[in-house]
Amino acid sequence: MPVKNRFAELQPEIAAWRRDFHENPELDYDVHRTAGRVAELLRDFGCDEVTEGVGRTGVVGVIKGRSDTRGRVIGLRADMDALPIAEATGAAYASKTPGVMHACGHDGHTAMLLGAAKYLAETRNFDGTAVVIFQPAEEAGAGGQAMVQDGLVDRWGIQEFYGMHNMPGLPTGQFAIREGAIMAAADQFEIVLTGKAAHAARPHDGVDTTLMAAQVIVALQSIVSRNIDPLHSAVVSVCAVETSTRAHNIIPQTVRLRGTTRSLDPAVRDRLEERLHKVVTGVAEAMGGSARIDYQRGYPVTMNHPAETVHAAEVARQVAGDVNLEIMPLMAGEDFSYMLNERPGAYIFVGNGDTAGLHNDAYDFDDNAIPAGSSWYAGMVEARMPAA
Repeated sequence: MPVKNRFAELQPEIAAWRRDFHENPELDYDVHRTAGRVAELLRDFGCDEVTEGVGRTGVVGVIKGRSDTRGRVIGLRADMDALPIAEATGAAYASKTPGVMHACGHDGHTAMLLGAAKYLAETRNFDGTAVVIFQPAEEAGAGGQAMVQDGLVDRWGIQEFYGMHNMPGLPTGQFAIREGAIMAAADQFEIVLTGKAAHAARPHDGVDTTLMAAQVIVALQSIVSRNIDPLHSAVVSVCAVETSTRAHNIIPQTVRLRGTTRSLDPAVRDRLEERLHKVVTGVAEAMGGSARIDYQRGYPVTMNHPAETVHAAEVARQVAGDVNLEIMPLMAGEDFSYMLNERPGAYIFVGNGDTAGLHNDAYDFDDNAIPAGSSWYAGMVEARMPAA
């Protein structure tokens, strides 16, 4: 099952869809144009069923094989949303929406899955049902969770999920995957430290929240270094500091800290949250102040299931030859995790070549990856549900 000849033929058409999505990026759940175009194409392909508005703005297409009375129901997922970044690629098809661009390649994911859907609807060389899933709000709105909560699994009887993301730095069209945790749980926190405002010339009259904030930031770094097993992975990052005054001679009443924690293991995730609360409140009280902590759990760990990882890797090997099975987990988050928490499945990376990194204003999806990506999507259906 090398790259399918049909996808070499379809590449210019698939690339045209991708570039249209790239020119017209949309954020979060407001992917109405993109979702509308996806639904239109799926109907043109002859899908047996096309449903819009799943999880607010998601689209689900159903393609039945030669026999849908036996075999599995396989879900294939792509994300549709863009990022609030001003594009700097200079491409002829650059974003026409100021301050918004496809800086993560979701335009490519959507186009590749559309290509696979067209092929599967043409050939139907499988026994079972393929469900193609186009998801909104991966970047910032948990669209994967919204689709699951809207009945994605039970409404279509999905038994396995497979998803894909492009990876800059990996040769174009090559694949990488690992069993178990492949992307991190991504949580966030906001800390409000309260002291007592004072004139900067008389710090003894107040409770210095800027000093308190500095001590909190340093103390938070002890969580990973002293509370987490060195053989486990964890990140605590304070990314924003905001005081209640901008004056150079006033000790502020409050300081607000915002940041994130990342982990690859549920027990480590629990430990990070527990220790963050204790460290912050302890430091604040020791310095005469107080702390209010808002800790929000975000996307869970993206956990590849063992058997399904083997299936995904084998299809990738047939498409591209060697597959990197030793890729290190990424500490970024991914809401495909919600689907993998419902049913077994796997998440794989496809190479985007020597390009700018994800979430970079110079990033662009490499259209040369399309044949491999579409072949893998379609190959998962044919491999898991072979025609009798």
